[in-house]
Amino acid sequence: MSVKDFMTKKVVYVSPDTTVAHVSEIMREQGLRRLPVIENDKLVGLVTEGTIAEASPSKATSLSIYEMNYLLNKTKIRDVMIKDVVTVSKYASLEDAIYLMIKHSIGVLPVMDNDMVSGIITDKDVFRAFLQISGYGEEGARLHVLADDKVGVLGDLLRIIVEENLNIKSTLHLPRKSGKIAIEVQLEGDVDLEALKAKIEAKGFEVEAIERTKAKVGF
Repeated sequence: MSVKDFMTKKVVYVSPDTTVAHVSEIMREQGLRRLPVIENDKLVGLVTEGTIAEASPSKATSLSIYEMNYLLNKTKIRDVMIKDVVTVSKYASLEDAIYLMIKHSIGVLPVMDNDMVSGIITDKDVFRAFLQISGYGEEGARLHVLADDKVGVLGDLLRIIVEENLNIKSTLHLPRKSGKIAIEVQLEGDVDLEALKAKIEAKGFEVEAIERTKAKVGF
């Protein structure tokens, strides 16, 4: 899974000569929290809600509203933007992007294709990717199984499901501290939950849960 598959491709950006007031207006109107700063087709910085807040006068200031507006309309983004920007390649794995976000305690990465910005990936994009990978929001059923962590276990479980002529949308598995492995399978279509559970348990698997899932949109 590459970053290019989950990034936001339509990038809203500003130039370093844009005023703080104008950038704040763009963010508010478009519901954005971060914007790349680009000059001559090159990434030169990043502006966030945090940098805008730091550039804005404190509420405790003695400046008048007129003076504060004047200041924000005179201050250029080049003077307040983050200049040391952490980026990621569009061909990097999604896991690489998540690692960089955690390592640097950031929620956004401009996505580069050579020296050009080709997109942006945020923590929200990562959350959406997880939902997509896990099969969340799919109509059908979700199966949670606990099994021994050994060669062939996943294949054995999936074989049972295939024999029931059920389509598998996604699978996830996670080792437990007990030495067992938790397997989650998203199934498509109308599933006879009790019959499937009985057949899986008859093969020695522990079914922790099996439930119907409804389609969800808007994420």
